[in-house]
Amino acid sequence: MSSDRVPIPRMTARTPIFLLAVTLAMSLAPASQHAAAADTPEAMRESVQPPVLHVGPARELKRPSAAAQIARDGDIIEIDAGIYEGDAAVWRQHRLTIRGFGGRAHLRADGAHAEGKAIWVVKGNDTTIEGVEFSGAKVPDHNGAGIRLEGAGLTLRDCYFHDNENGILTGANPASDIVVEYSEFAHNGIGDGYTHNLYIGHVRSFTLRFSYVHHALVGHNVKSRALTNYITYNRIMDEKDGTSSYAIDLPNGGLSFVIGNVIQQGPATENPAIISYGAEGLQHPVNELYFVNNTVVNDLPTGGRFLFIKAGTGAARIVNNVFSGRGEVLSGPGELRNNVNVPKPGFVDRAGFDYRLKDGAAAIGRGIDPGSAHGFELRPTAEYAHKAQKRARNNSGKLDAGALEYRRQR
Repeated sequence: MSSDRVPIPRMTARTPIFLLAVTLAMSLAPASQHAAAADTPEAMRESVQPPVLHVGPARELKRPSAAAQIARDGDIIEIDAGIYEGDAAVWRQHRLTIRGFGGRAHLRADGAHAEGKAIWVVKGNDTTIEGVEFSGAKVPDHNGAGIRLEGAGLTLRDCYFHDNENGILTGANPASDIVVEYSEFAHNGIGDGYTHNLYIGHVRSFTLRFSYVHHALVGHNVKSRALTNYITYNRIMDEKDGTSSYAIDLPNGGLSFVIGNVIQQGPATENPAIISYGAEGLQHPVNELYFVNNTVVNDLPTGGRFLFIKAGTGAARIVNNVFSGRGEVLSGPGELRNNVNVPKPGFVDRAGFDYRLKDGAAAIGRGIDPGSAHGFELRPTAEYAHKAQKRARNNSGKLDAGALEYRRQR
């Protein structure tokens, strides 16, 4: 008989009932303890997995705003694909992941707004939003946004913002890092020059990559006051009928890396400058611009300025870019190295905004090693692929100038 078992005495007519009950309990105790111990790891695994709240017309939670009212820190909210009219929400919890399920979930404002600010006001920290579409944000002060960020830290992935007074609008927060990737922003703004596709306030860092940003209404396509900016591998354009002001506006400078973007100014713009750096005053400890391997096309018939850089900027390195169209390349201080001017016929299909290099283009193989700055490699490792995707860039051979490496046409 094993030592961890308690023998059960033979029952007789004289055996007290309470004694038998105590003995049986003692005999079963070790097995119960072993079972509880065996269940503990599984229970612990279940306890650390974030709960998932499901939202949809056939779910208990019919609208995203219902999930916002009951969610807890760390939850995952999955919203069934479809259109959610007239729904707005305030998200106060931290570390939320909110994502479309089975396709994009479309938040169509239809007059709804949260706190007079946005379709979604995000007050929690470290929020991730994936696969959600925002449209029609309008508020009484005409500054409504698809998303208004008031917390610290936001990642947007595979989202679509269109026809809002602002696409995304963030406040000032020195602890906030904003990442936007694989997303589209279109036709945001009300035409007053103060509303934009993206407006990023005074935050610690802003990253925009592999995204399609176009047709801001008179305002800027991308505006950021961040301490550090990483604007890499995007398509930022007016196309034929866009009326945006700046394609990229970095009004307070900062440490800014603008690498591998396809940028175009359309013929209907009201602002002759395309990229502006420091126009509202240099306000950061480090004010340096690294503008490398971009393709910039100006379709404004009267020309203009490709880059405006504020006097007093610490460094401005403009290397390996392709410029095409009429206008002055640089207004202000900066180091121009190894840039190429490509004539209209130099692209595969300029009228169709296909800015890949044609056979024999002067920019093929013209790139030089741009080095690094502040530990960040300036040589492009990828390129934008339409629509809002990425493609690897060959780094084994000679570097082509511009955002798109040469590929032989078939």
